[in-house]
Amino acid sequence: MGGTGRRRPRARKSRVSGSIWGSAGTRRAGVSGRRRLPSPAHQTAPPALCPGAPPPCRRQCLAVREPRRARSLRSRPVDEAGYPGLGSGAGPRRARHPRRPGAMAASMTQGTRAPPRPGDLSGEGTQGLTDPSPEPKQLPELIRVKRDGGRLSEADIRGFVAAVVNGSAQGTQIGAMLMAIRLRGMDLEETSVLTQALAQSGQQLKWPEAWRQQLVDKHSTGGVGDKVSLVLAPALAACGCKVPMISGRGLGHTGGTLDKLESIPGFNVIQSPQQMQVLLEQAGCCIVGQSEQLVPADGILYAARDVTATVDSLPLITASILSKKVVEGLSALVIDVKFGGAAVFPNQEQARELATTLVGVGADLGLRVAAALTAMDKPLGRCVGNALEVEEALLCMDGAGPSDLRDLVTRLGGALLWLSGHAGTQAQGAARVAAALDDGSALGRFELMLAAQGVDPGLARALCSGSPAERRQLLPRAREQEELLAPADGTVELVRALPLAQVLHELGAGRSRAGEPLRLGVGAELLVDVGQKLSRGTPWLRVHRDGPALSGLQRRALQEALVLSDRAPFTAPSPFAELVLPPPQ
Repeated sequence: MGGTGRRRPRARKSRVSGSIWGSAGTRRAGVSGRRRLPSPAHQTAPPALCPGAPPPCRRQCLAVREPRRARSLRSRPVDEAGYPGLGSGAGPRRARHPRRPGAMAASMTQGTRAPPRPGDLSGEGTQGLTDPSPEPKQLPELIRVKRDGGRLSEADIRGFVAAVVNGSAQGTQIGAMLMAIRLRGMDLEETSVLTQALAQSGQQLKWPEAWRQQLVDKHSTGGVGDKVSLVLAPALAACGCKVPMISGRGLGHTGGTLDKLESIPGFNVIQSPQQMQVLLEQAGCCIVGQSEQLVPADGILYAARDVTATVDSLPLITASILSKKVVEGLSALVIDVKFGGAAVFPNQEQARELATTLVGVGADLGLRVAAALTAMDKPLGRCVGNALEVEEALLCMDGAGPSDLRDLVTRLGGALLWLSGHAGTQAQGAARVAAALDDGSALGRFELMLAAQGVDPGLARALCSGSPAERRQLLPRAREQEELLAPADGTVELVRALPLAQVLHELGAGRSRAGEPLRLGVGAELLVDVGQKLSRGTPWLRVHRDGPALSGLQRRALQEALVLSDRAPFTAPSPFAELVLPPPQ
């Protein structure tokens, strides 16, 4: 009932458009047949509302193999446990899609599904699922349902996304819904619908048919010093792929690919779909942001998650990542799922749960996805900070640079070339990517991408052909530098990434609220490697800052990030732990 006492008329459309009202109608055909995704420990089917459940709790009933308990795609509580050793459980893991024993739940109907083409969101030729909730709901009611642990219908989810896009949803309501999802979770069907609703909130990308098997991409859940995308996109282009990468900005303590690229004067991350096609024709790759035309709903939610403590929500992460990738029409996608002290998930087990979710939802939407689990306890490479990471990415494309960065670039690139059919094995694909780094072809593609996306061609040439010292003069620089000295003798056991990132965030390298400007020259350089012997008084960290000297608290936090031991020097292990593969085609 409205405030006037008159009952609002029921909408008759099956798809919400421009408001939060709409008929429950017939369920979207794009997600059918009640597909399920197993967790690493046991296998579950998505929950269905019990027909006789008493309001308002709407108890959920779930058929489970082992053990028998309800489960949704919600984030687990973060604990203090460290991640297992990299050798534990290493090796490829293949996500499977088991059949649920017994009949379907009473509120769902079984349909037949033809595998959709990548990027095809129409769901043509598929019998969908009957929406269990026939009544439209206002936005506060949607929030209440999820807050109380209920299941959102397709109309509910599409109504929420429509309200986000058209501006009728207030910021407080968006934040409340995100927190309800973070605390109560979403099942596989809800997550798939949310992913598709976000993807359909903007224009769909259409490419020439001849590109179908060439289109690949990579995404990361975010880390400290993670500049893999800057190197991998042009390296894949040099291997004959087309890489239409849609990336994001800094989220929490992690840096954003777009922020790093915008430290290059003139680089324009806002490109229309038509401009993206031109960029792919010219350079073979592009790295762009979510414009008003491309996945606008996710752009709004992504910024809101950063300031509402909902970054670590499993369904929100899944929908955010895959919505940007589904619209690209890819033949293959690799997702770098970070775990460890500076990652969204603190241990390998929780990261594996996200990885299997991403692989399963991707398969449900017709996208071939593999997910790599990589450690993020120490920074990736030696540089942290926007302009400094661009410098290090250029060094990697020179065929040099830190070994951990190069190792991750070649492994992820090798997996992508294998998934898309451009290499017979992952090892052969990795060798092709390494060759592109060593022979300069990746750097050449990066130069083409810079010039095509707004950088002055002379500057692009100078950045890609100059020495490291010359490059530093062409990029934003902090006004001051300050070095920290080793407090004792010992072997570098670890440089904790999280306190380092937090201090740099305070200095202006990251943002505390959406839209806040960054100090692009602020950052830090590690002057030592993990496993290296260090003497007391030796400089181990150089901080680039614009403001006054580091405070006592900041210096103490940075010094505590350095972990020394008395063991002999050693070679640091690769951050790569394991690869979760999609089901066989």
